Amino acid sequence: MAGSGYMWAFSAMAHSAGARAHYDRRREAGDRHTAAQRNLFNRMIGCLHHCLAHRVPFNEAVAFPTTREPRPALAA
Repeated sequence: MAGSGYMWAFSAMAHSAGARAHYDRRREAGDRHTAAQRNLFNRMIGCLHHCLAHRVPFNEAVAFPTTREPRPALAA
């Protein structure tokens, strides 16, 4: 699965502005190429699981938002 994940993430970086921005943010945060690409793949797997579990179509704007809005604090 690692090989297919590598290819899927690599292709997504070339064709998806959101995926590329996610990868670039991880690189800027100090991740090496492989770690940033693996993180992108994990994010994409999470999105796929969500779409299948909830029977909703993939939406890149939801999966890879371009603006950083503060997340609401979780109740403790």
